[in-house]
Amino acid sequence: MEFDVATWLGLALRWLHVIAGIAWIGASFYFVWLDNSLTPPDPPRPGVKGELWAVHGGGFYHSQKYMVAPPDLPDHLHWFKWEAYTTWLSGFALLCALYYWGATVYLIDAAKAHLTQPQAIGIGLAFIAGGLGIYEGLCRSSLLQRPRLFGAIWFLTLTAAAWGLTRLFTDRGAFIHVGAIIGTAMVGNVFLVIIPNQAKIVAAMRAGTPVDPRLGEMGKLRSVHNNYMTLPVVFIMISNHAPIITGHPQSWLLLALMSAAGVSIRHFFNRRHIGLTEPVWLILGAALFVAVSLIASGLGQPKPPPANAVAFSDVQVLVSRHCVMCHAPKPTHVGIAAPPGGVTLDTPEAIHRFAPRILTMAVVTNAMPLGNETAMTDADRARLGAWIKAGASIP
Repeated sequence: MEFDVATWLGLALRWLHVIAGIAWIGASFYFVWLDNSLTPPDPPRPGVKGELWAVHGGGFYHSQKYMVAPPDLPDHLHWFKWEAYTTWLSGFALLCALYYWGATVYLIDAAKAHLTQPQAIGIGLAFIAGGLGIYEGLCRSSLLQRPRLFGAIWFLTLTAAAWGLTRLFTDRGAFIHVGAIIGTAMVGNVFLVIIPNQAKIVAAMRAGTPVDPRLGEMGKLRSVHNNYMTLPVVFIMISNHAPIITGHPQSWLLLALMSAAGVSIRHFFNRRHIGLTEPVWLILGAALFVAVSLIASGLGQPKPPPANAVAFSDVQVLVSRHCVMCHAPKPTHVGIAAPPGGVTLDTPEAIHRFAPRILTMAVVTNAMPLGNETAMTDADRARLGAWIKAGASIP
Protein backbone atom coordinates (compact mmCIF):
# COMPACT_ATOMS: atom_id res chain seq x y z
CA MET A 1 0.00 0.00 0.00
CA GLU A 2 1.33 3.41 -1.02
CA PHE A 3 0.14 6.60 0.64
CA ASP A 4 0.87 9.72 -1.45
CA VAL A 5 1.06 12.45 1.19
CA ALA A 6 1.42 15.28 -1.33
CA THR A 7 -1.69 14.24 -3.27
CA TRP A 8 -3.90 13.94 -0.21
CA LEU A 9 -2.55 17.13 1.34
CA GLY A 10 -3.29 18.98 -1.86
CA LEU A 11 -6.83 17.61 -1.96
CA ALA A 12 -7.46 18.52 1.69
CA LEU A 13 -6.19 22.08 1.20
CA ARG A 14 -8.14 22.52 -2.02
CA TRP A 15 -11.34 21.30 -0.39
CA LEU A 16 -10.84 23.57 2.63
CA HIS A 17 -10.11 26.50 0.34
CA VAL A 18 -13.31 25.96 -1.64
CA ILE A 19 -15.46 25.50 1.49
CA ALA A 20 -14.08 28.64 3.14
CA GLY A 21 -14.33 30.56 -0.13
CA ILE A 22 -18.00 29.68 -0.50
CA ALA A 23 -18.65 30.94 3.04
CA TRP A 24 -16.76 34.20 2.41
CA ILE A 25 -18.30 34.85 -1.00
CA GLY A 26 -21.76 34.03 0.30
CA ALA A 27 -21.40 36.48 3.18
CA SER A 28 -20.06 39.17 0.83
CA PHE A 29 -22.91 38.77 -1.64
CA TYR A 30 -25.53 38.62 1.12
CA PHE A 31 -24.43 41.72 3.00
CA VAL A 32 -24.07 43.86 -0.13
CA TRP A 33 -27.55 42.72 -1.15
CA LEU A 34 -28.86 43.40 2.37
CA ASP A 35 -27.33 46.87 2.48
CA ASN A 36 -28.81 47.73 -0.92
CA SER A 37 -32.23 46.34 0.00
CA LEU A 38 -32.81 48.26 3.24
CA THR A 39 -35.77 50.65 3.46
CA PRO A 40 -36.38 53.42 6.03
CA PRO A 41 -38.16 52.01 9.09
CA ASP A 42 -41.87 52.65 9.39
CA PRO A 43 -42.51 54.16 11.83
CA PRO A 44 -39.08 55.86 12.09
CA ARG A 45 -36.87 54.74 14.94
CA PRO A 46 -34.02 56.80 16.38
CA GLY A 47 -30.64 55.85 14.94
CA VAL A 48 -31.99 53.19 12.56
CA LYS A 49 -30.97 53.84 8.95
CA GLY A 50 -32.90 51.00 7.33
CA GLU A 51 -34.55 47.65 7.87
CA LEU A 52 -35.55 44.55 5.96
CA TRP A 53 -38.12 41.87 6.61
CA ALA A 54 -37.35 38.51 4.99
CA VAL A 55 -38.61 34.94 5.04
CA HIS A 56 -36.33 31.93 4.65
CA GLY A 57 -36.34 28.32 5.75
CA GLY A 58 -39.81 28.57 7.24
CA GLY A 59 -39.00 31.54 9.47
CA PHE A 60 -39.19 35.34 9.45
CA TYR A 61 -36.16 37.59 9.90
CA HIS A 62 -36.02 41.28 10.77
CA SER A 63 -32.69 42.99 9.98
CA GLN A 64 -31.88 46.56 11.01
CA LYS A 65 -28.90 48.77 10.20
CA TYR A 66 -27.94 51.67 12.44
CA MET A 67 -26.62 54.91 11.00
CA VAL A 68 -23.49 54.74 13.17
CA ALA A 69 -23.99 52.25 16.00
CA PRO A 70 -26.80 50.99 18.25
CA PRO A 71 -27.27 52.65 21.64
CA ASP A 72 -26.33 49.39 23.40
CA LEU A 73 -24.30 46.38 22.40
CA PRO A 74 -25.60 42.84 22.97
CA ASP A 75 -23.53 40.35 24.90
CA HIS A 76 -23.01 38.25 21.79
CA LEU A 77 -21.73 39.98 18.64
CA HIS A 78 -20.77 37.89 15.61
CA TRP A 79 -17.71 39.00 13.65
CA PHE A 80 -17.53 37.97 9.99
CA LYS A 81 -13.79 37.52 9.61
CA TRP A 82 -12.75 33.89 9.84
CA GLU A 83 -14.40 33.10 6.52
CA ALA A 84 -11.95 35.52 4.88
CA TYR A 85 -8.93 34.51 6.93
CA THR A 86 -9.48 30.78 6.38
CA THR A 87 -9.91 31.28 2.64
CA TRP A 88 -6.64 33.18 2.34
CA LEU A 89 -4.64 30.92 4.68
CA SER A 90 -5.79 27.74 2.92
CA GLY A 91 -5.18 29.33 -0.49
CA PHE A 92 -1.66 30.40 0.43
CA ALA A 93 -0.94 26.95 1.87
CA LEU A 94 -2.14 25.41 -1.39
CA LEU A 95 0.05 27.83 -3.36
CA CYS A 96 3.06 26.74 -1.32
CA ALA A 97 2.27 23.01 -1.42
CA LEU A 98 1.59 22.87 -5.15
CA TYR A 99 3.25 25.74 -6.99
CA TYR A 100 6.21 26.49 -4.73
CA TRP A 101 7.07 22.98 -3.56
CA GLY A 102 6.54 21.68 -7.11
CA ALA A 103 7.88 24.78 -8.81
CA THR A 104 9.86 22.87 -11.42
CA VAL A 105 6.61 21.33 -12.72
CA TYR A 106 3.87 23.85 -11.98
CA LEU A 107 5.58 27.24 -11.88
CA ILE A 108 8.82 27.39 -13.88
CA ASP A 109 8.70 27.46 -17.67
CA ALA A 110 12.28 27.31 -18.97
CA ALA A 111 11.12 28.46 -22.40
CA LYS A 112 10.05 31.76 -20.85
CA ALA A 113 12.62 32.38 -18.12
CA HIS A 114 15.50 30.35 -16.71
CA LEU A 115 14.62 30.55 -13.02
CA THR A 116 15.74 28.54 -10.05
CA GLN A 117 13.12 27.43 -7.55
CA PRO A 118 14.08 30.12 -4.97
CA GLN A 119 14.04 32.79 -7.68
CA ALA A 120 10.60 31.76 -8.90
CA ILE A 121 9.21 31.72 -5.35
CA GLY A 122 10.74 35.12 -4.62
CA ILE A 123 9.25 36.64 -7.76
CA GLY A 124 5.83 35.18 -6.94
CA LEU A 125 5.87 36.55 -3.40
CA ALA A 126 7.12 39.92 -4.64
CA PHE A 127 4.18 40.20 -7.04
CA ILE A 128 1.71 39.35 -4.27
CA ALA A 129 3.21 41.80 -1.77
CA GLY A 130 3.66 44.46 -4.43
CA GLY A 131 0.04 44.10 -5.52
CA LEU A 132 -1.17 44.61 -1.95
CA GLY A 133 1.11 47.63 -1.59
CA ILE A 134 -0.18 49.25 -4.78
CA TYR A 135 -3.81 48.58 -3.86
CA GLU A 136 -3.40 50.03 -0.37
CA GLY A 137 -1.60 53.04 -1.83
CA LEU A 138 -4.50 53.67 -4.20
CA CYS A 139 -7.02 53.28 -1.38
CA ARG A 140 -5.19 55.81 0.77
CA SER A 141 -4.92 58.38 -2.03
CA SER A 142 -7.39 60.96 -3.30
CA LEU A 143 -8.34 58.49 -6.05
CA LEU A 144 -10.67 56.84 -3.56
CA GLN A 145 -13.01 59.79 -4.06
CA ARG A 146 -13.16 59.01 -7.79
CA PRO A 147 -14.36 55.38 -7.85
CA ARG A 148 -14.42 54.93 -11.63
CA LEU A 149 -10.86 56.18 -12.06
CA PHE A 150 -9.77 54.16 -9.04
CA GLY A 151 -11.31 51.01 -10.50
CA ALA A 152 -9.75 51.61 -13.92
CA ILE A 153 -6.26 52.07 -12.48
CA TRP A 154 -6.53 48.98 -10.27
CA PHE A 155 -7.85 46.96 -13.22
CA LEU A 156 -4.94 48.09 -15.42
CA THR A 157 -2.50 47.30 -12.61
CA LEU A 158 -3.80 43.73 -12.41
CA THR A 159 -3.73 43.42 -16.20
CA ALA A 160 -0.11 44.56 -16.23
CA ALA A 161 0.70 42.00 -13.53
CA ALA A 162 -0.98 39.28 -15.61
CA TRP A 163 1.05 40.31 -18.67
CA GLY A 164 4.31 40.19 -16.71
CA LEU A 165 3.54 36.93 -14.92
CA THR A 166 2.61 35.10 -18.14
CA ARG A 167 6.08 35.96 -19.44
CA LEU A 168 7.82 34.55 -16.38
CA PHE A 169 5.79 31.54 -15.21
CA THR A 170 3.79 28.66 -16.59
CA ASP A 171 0.33 29.64 -17.73
CA ARG A 172 -1.38 28.12 -14.70
CA GLY A 173 1.28 29.53 -12.37
CA ALA A 174 0.75 33.02 -13.79
CA PHE A 175 -3.03 32.87 -13.42
CA ILE A 176 -2.90 31.58 -9.86
CA HIS A 177 -0.58 34.42 -8.86
CA VAL A 178 -2.95 37.02 -10.28
CA GLY A 179 -5.64 35.36 -8.17
CA ALA A 180 -3.33 35.49 -5.15
CA ILE A 181 -2.78 39.23 -5.69
CA ILE A 182 -6.52 39.88 -5.79
CA GLY A 183 -7.25 37.55 -2.89
CA THR A 184 -4.54 39.18 -0.76
CA ALA A 185 -5.97 42.63 -1.47
CA MET A 186 -9.40 41.33 -0.48
CA VAL A 187 -8.28 39.76 2.78
CA GLY A 188 -6.21 42.89 3.42
CA ASN A 189 -9.45 44.87 3.30
CA VAL A 190 -10.83 42.64 6.05
CA PHE A 191 -7.67 42.43 8.17
CA LEU A 192 -6.38 46.00 7.77
CA VAL A 193 -9.56 48.06 7.58
CA ILE A 194 -12.95 46.39 8.07
CA ILE A 195 -12.28 44.48 11.30
CA PRO A 196 -9.98 47.12 12.90
CA ASN A 197 -12.54 49.86 12.16
CA GLN A 198 -15.32 47.75 13.62
CA ALA A 199 -13.18 47.10 16.70
CA LYS A 200 -12.66 50.86 17.11
CA ILE A 201 -16.42 51.42 16.92
CA VAL A 202 -17.08 48.77 19.56
CA ALA A 203 -14.33 50.16 21.81
CA ALA A 204 -15.74 53.70 21.51
CA MET A 205 -19.23 52.51 22.39
CA ARG A 206 -18.04 50.62 25.45
CA ALA A 207 -16.00 53.64 26.55
CA GLY A 208 -18.99 55.92 26.10
CA THR A 209 -17.20 58.18 23.58
CA PRO A 210 -18.60 59.41 20.24
CA VAL A 211 -18.24 57.01 17.33
CA ASP A 212 -16.58 58.33 14.17
CA PRO A 213 -19.03 57.56 11.31
CA ARG A 214 -16.15 57.52 8.82
CA LEU A 215 -14.98 54.21 10.29
CA GLY A 216 -18.16 52.46 9.18
CA GLU A 217 -18.19 54.23 5.82
CA MET A 218 -14.67 53.09 5.03
CA GLY A 219 -15.45 49.53 6.08
CA LYS A 220 -18.47 49.48 3.79
CA LEU A 221 -16.44 50.85 0.86
CA ARG A 222 -13.80 48.14 1.25
CA SER A 223 -16.58 45.53 1.40
CA VAL A 224 -17.93 46.85 -1.90
CA HIS A 225 -14.42 46.59 -3.40
CA ASN A 226 -14.31 42.94 -2.34
CA ASN A 227 -17.72 42.35 -3.84
CA TYR A 228 -16.54 43.48 -7.28
CA MET A 229 -13.31 41.47 -7.12
CA THR A 230 -15.06 38.23 -6.20
CA LEU A 231 -16.07 36.92 -9.65
CA PRO A 232 -12.63 37.42 -11.24
CA VAL A 233 -11.12 35.43 -8.35
CA VAL A 234 -13.71 32.66 -8.76
CA PHE A 235 -12.86 32.38 -12.45
CA ILE A 236 -9.15 32.13 -11.67
CA MET A 237 -9.88 29.39 -9.12
CA ILE A 238 -11.40 27.23 -11.87
CA SER A 239 -9.21 28.45 -14.76
CA ASN A 240 -7.02 25.33 -14.74
CA HIS A 241 -10.08 23.60 -16.24
CA ALA A 242 -10.00 26.06 -19.17
CA PRO A 243 -6.65 25.48 -20.91
CA ILE A 244 -8.13 27.02 -24.05
CA ILE A 245 -7.76 30.31 -22.12
CA THR A 246 -4.79 29.75 -19.82
CA GLY A 247 -2.67 28.22 -22.59
CA HIS A 248 -3.41 30.89 -25.18
CA PRO A 249 -0.48 33.11 -26.30
CA GLN A 250 -2.51 36.15 -25.19
CA SER A 251 -3.83 34.55 -22.02
CA TRP A 252 -3.24 37.76 -20.05
CA LEU A 253 -5.67 39.58 -22.35
CA LEU A 254 -8.26 36.82 -22.09
CA LEU A 255 -7.98 36.93 -18.30
CA ALA A 256 -8.50 40.70 -18.36
CA LEU A 257 -11.61 40.34 -20.54
CA MET A 258 -13.04 37.55 -18.39
CA SER A 259 -12.41 39.63 -15.27
CA ALA A 260 -14.13 42.62 -16.86
CA ALA A 261 -17.07 40.36 -17.68
CA GLY A 262 -17.27 39.29 -14.03
CA VAL A 263 -17.18 42.89 -12.81
CA SER A 264 -19.90 43.87 -15.29
CA ILE A 265 -22.15 40.99 -14.23
CA ARG A 266 -21.61 41.81 -10.56
CA HIS A 267 -22.46 45.49 -11.24
CA PHE A 268 -25.72 44.46 -12.89
CA PHE A 269 -26.83 42.62 -9.76
CA ASN A 270 -25.63 45.35 -7.40
CA ARG A 271 -27.67 47.89 -9.34
CA ARG A 272 -30.67 45.59 -9.41
CA HIS A 273 -30.53 45.29 -5.63
CA ILE A 274 -31.36 48.99 -5.37
CA GLY A 275 -34.22 48.70 -7.84
CA LEU A 276 -32.36 49.66 -11.03
CA THR A 277 -32.54 46.98 -13.72
CA GLU A 278 -29.91 47.86 -16.32
CA PRO A 279 -29.52 44.89 -18.67
CA VAL A 280 -26.73 46.65 -20.57
CA TRP A 281 -24.27 45.46 -17.90
CA LEU A 282 -25.41 41.85 -18.25
CA ILE A 283 -25.23 42.12 -22.03
CA LEU A 284 -21.73 43.59 -21.77
CA GLY A 285 -20.61 40.68 -19.59
CA ALA A 286 -22.01 38.17 -22.09
CA ALA A 287 -20.40 40.04 -25.01
CA LEU A 288 -17.00 39.97 -23.29
CA PHE A 289 -17.35 36.23 -22.73
CA VAL A 290 -18.20 35.71 -26.42
CA ALA A 291 -15.19 37.85 -27.38
CA VAL A 292 -12.94 35.64 -25.24
CA SER A 293 -14.32 32.50 -26.87
CA LEU A 294 -13.73 33.89 -30.37
CA ILE A 295 -10.20 35.07 -29.61
CA ALA A 296 -9.28 31.82 -27.86
CA SER A 297 -10.64 29.72 -30.72
CA GLY A 298 -9.23 31.70 -33.61
CA LEU A 299 -5.83 33.11 -32.63
CA GLY A 300 -2.48 31.69 -31.65
CA GLN A 301 -2.74 28.34 -33.38
CA PRO A 302 0.43 27.15 -35.12
CA LYS A 303 -0.01 26.80 -38.85
CA PRO A 304 -0.03 23.09 -39.67
CA PRO A 305 2.05 21.65 -42.49
CA PRO A 306 0.30 19.75 -45.30
CA ALA A 307 -1.70 16.86 -43.87
CA ASN A 308 0.06 14.19 -45.92
CA ALA A 309 3.42 15.26 -44.46
CA VAL A 310 2.78 13.69 -41.05
CA ALA A 311 2.91 9.94 -40.45
CA PHE A 312 1.63 8.30 -37.30
CA SER A 313 5.11 6.99 -36.54
CA ASP A 314 6.27 10.62 -36.22
CA VAL A 315 3.29 11.41 -34.00
CA GLN A 316 4.03 8.47 -31.74
CA VAL A 317 7.60 9.66 -31.30
CA LEU A 318 6.38 13.13 -30.32
CA VAL A 319 3.83 11.76 -27.86
CA SER A 320 6.40 9.44 -26.30
CA ARG A 321 8.87 12.28 -25.90
CA HIS A 322 6.51 14.92 -24.52
CA CYS A 323 3.49 13.17 -22.98
CA VAL A 324 3.92 9.57 -21.88
CA MET A 325 6.04 10.28 -18.78
CA CYS A 326 2.80 11.60 -17.19
CA HIS A 327 0.09 10.03 -19.34
CA ALA A 328 0.78 6.35 -18.80
CA PRO A 329 -0.84 3.75 -16.52
CA LYS A 330 2.19 4.12 -14.26
CA PRO A 331 3.69 7.59 -14.81
CA THR A 332 7.44 7.97 -14.48
CA HIS A 333 7.36 11.71 -13.86
CA VAL A 334 8.31 12.74 -10.33
CA GLY A 335 5.27 13.88 -8.37
CA ILE A 336 2.71 12.35 -10.76
CA ALA A 337 1.12 9.31 -9.15
CA ALA A 338 -1.63 8.68 -11.71
CA PRO A 339 -2.27 9.84 -15.29
CA PRO A 340 -3.88 13.33 -15.09
CA GLY A 341 -7.54 13.23 -15.99
CA GLY A 342 -7.28 9.49 -16.54
CA VAL A 343 -5.70 10.15 -19.96
CA THR A 344 -3.17 7.51 -21.06
CA LEU A 345 -1.22 7.92 -24.31
CA ASP A 346 1.02 4.86 -24.29
CA THR A 347 -0.70 2.96 -27.13
CA PRO A 348 -1.76 3.90 -30.68
CA GLU A 349 -5.40 3.28 -29.75
CA ALA A 350 -5.16 5.62 -26.76
CA ILE A 351 -3.49 8.34 -28.84
CA HIS A 352 -6.28 8.09 -31.40
CA ARG A 353 -8.97 8.10 -28.72
CA PHE A 354 -7.63 11.21 -26.98
CA ALA A 355 -6.65 13.07 -30.16
CA PRO A 356 -9.24 15.84 -29.54
CA ARG A 357 -7.80 16.36 -26.04
CA ILE A 358 -4.27 16.51 -27.49
CA LEU A 359 -5.47 19.12 -29.99
CA THR A 360 -6.82 21.36 -27.25
CA MET A 361 -4.07 20.91 -24.69
CA ALA A 362 -0.95 20.78 -26.86
CA VAL A 363 -1.82 22.34 -30.22
CA VAL A 364 -4.48 25.02 -29.84
CA THR A 365 -2.89 26.01 -26.52
CA ASN A 366 0.48 25.46 -24.89
CA ALA A 367 -1.06 24.03 -21.73
CA MET A 368 0.86 20.77 -22.09
CA PRO A 369 3.46 19.66 -21.31
CA LEU A 370 3.31 21.44 -17.95
CA GLY A 371 5.82 24.25 -17.96
CA ASN A 372 6.89 22.98 -21.39
CA GLU A 373 9.63 21.16 -19.50
CA THR A 374 10.33 18.90 -22.50
CA ALA A 375 10.85 21.94 -24.76
CA MET A 376 8.09 21.08 -27.20
CA THR A 377 8.46 23.37 -30.23
CA ASP A 378 5.82 25.11 -32.33
CA ALA A 379 6.81 22.81 -35.19
CA ASP A 380 6.10 19.77 -32.99
CA ARG A 381 2.70 21.15 -32.09
CA ALA A 382 1.94 21.94 -35.72
CA ARG A 383 2.75 18.37 -36.79
CA LEU A 384 0.44 16.95 -34.12
CA GLY A 385 -2.30 19.34 -35.24
CA ALA A 386 -1.92 18.40 -38.88
CA TRP A 387 -2.18 14.68 -38.08
CA ILE A 388 -5.30 15.20 -35.93
CA LYS A 389 -7.02 17.47 -38.44
CA ALA A 390 -6.33 14.92 -41.17
CA GLY A 391 -8.34 12.33 -39.26
CA ALA A 392 -5.94 11.05 -36.57
CA SER A 393 -5.53 7.73 -38.32
CA ILE A 394 -3.44 4.92 -36.85
CA PRO A 395 -2.03 1.75 -38.47
